[in-house]
Amino acid sequence: MLRAHPRTLDEFRGLFSESEDPRQWPHVATGVMYRRGIRALAAFFGCDATEDAVFAHRLSVSPLDYASALVRATGTEALLIDDGFPPAELSVNWEELGRVAGCPSAPVMRIERVGAAGIAEAVSRAREDGFVGLKTIAAYRGGLDLSRLSDEVRDGLVNALEANQATGDPLPLQVHCGFGDADLSLPLARPGLLKPLIERFDTTPFVLLHCYPFVREAGWLAHVYPNVFFDLSLTIPHVTQPATALREALELAPVSKLLYASDAARTPELYHLAAMWWRDALAEVLPELSGDDAEADARAILRDNAVALYGLAL
Repeated sequence: MLRAHPRTLDEFRGLFSESEDPRQWPHVATGVMYRRGIRALAAFFGCDATEDAVFAHRLSVSPLDYASALVRATGTEALLIDDGFPPAELSVNWEELGRVAGCPSAPVMRIERVGAAGIAEAVSRAREDGFVGLKTIAAYRGGLDLSRLSDEVRDGLVNALEANQATGDPLPLQVHCGFGDADLSLPLARPGLLKPLIERFDTTPFVLLHCYPFVREAGWLAHVYPNVFFDLSLTIPHVTQPATALREALELAPVSKLLYASDAARTPELYHLAAMWWRDALAEVLPELSGDDAEADARAILRDNAVALYGLAL
């Protein structure tokens, strides 16, 4: 989470977009998700339902107090935090974010941060060092097809997976899939491209992150492979029809394979909006799909699946 407020209204808009191009940020103001978010934030803060009013309120409160109010309102019990983004000089670390949120926090090791040369040793002691998972952004380094990756990226990923599995108790590996910043190639970020790795490292839990627009493909992998799990972070809250994405996720995937997450790395508003819109989508979809099991399934997706997968003591 960033330590400083955005300097302008356009920078504030940019926090609700995956685009880093300032020319795109004025267009964010016309987005359905953004307008819906502004209305929800205004209701939460008790201000006028305009972006000017919400932004003015943000600037009237210290950045960490502002973030604390939003995150604590979600009722979050624990945070699992990528230790490689945002840049350390701009953001709070995982421990401080836990204090801001008023809940336990734990780090997830981004293997590209470590580098190929030292990754095997770092991964072999990751659990001992307090990490609850690993993460790769290979999708941003050439894609999820190993044959297209540079030697350094491919070797780092494979060495990490080998060291992780060799522990006998491998940590879950989170994999960025689908949409994100403009510097990835979306066709090469398809989760289906991970099939060879999923089969080779078959005792390692793979957690497919984000997945849009490949939600059904991720659901198929979670349907077929016992070591595949996935979330709809970034998808929810960004898509304007989160219930549709949830229905697509559960067309094939077992409920026990789907995890709640927000991917609200930089933007405290998205912690609040993601939690609210996930719950709304679950309330809409699960009574239709799960019947009498709807409440238990919602609890599994929002909490219990992650507790079991990451071995959290809550």
